[in-house]
Amino acid sequence: MNKETITRDNEKVALLLEKMNRLMENMESLAENYKLVLGGERFLTDKELSGMLKVSRRSLQDYRNEGRIPYIQLGGKILYRESDIEQVLKNGYRKAYREEM
Repeated sequence: MNKETITRDNEKVALLLEKMNRLMENMESLAENYKLVLGGERFLTDKELSGMLKVSRRSLQDYRNEGRIPYIQLGGKILYRESDIEQVLKNGYRKAYREEM
């Protein structure tokens, strides 16, 4: 069994650290150059929203039909504004009426 002590001077460790530094530089560059599109708003598809809310796409259709959630229809495509969904969830929040002791 090889009991080699791994230090920063180890070739593999040095290579790993170099790659991590490059990755960090790339991430910082992306963050600096990121531009908001469509007014900074994010739009979600049925599939994305149903996954986030853990409900079926059919349930989302029912919510639309009942006027519970706002949506945008472009041709046959349905989109949801993320900020609208956040507001619906905030408005639907109910505090627990029974306090734990």
